[in-house]
Amino acid sequence: MQNNVDQSFPEARRKEIFLALVEAQDQRMSVSQSREFISQRYGISERQIREIEEEGLEQQWPPL
Repeated sequence: MQNNVDQSFPEARRKEIFLALVEAQDQRMSVSQSREFISQRYGISERQIREIEEEGLEQQWPPL
């Protein structure tokens, strides 16, 4: 998958963000709440988070 996030963050960083997003949702945050939380935590846009989320789901990144 090629997108703007690929150019901005190394794969290890994207996986870290994806894991944090999944963990936030596991803590009973809604999807929108978790995206906002991770956006603030990592200083990235919600659009970037959605791209990372999509890539993580497609690639079956841990913890999936």
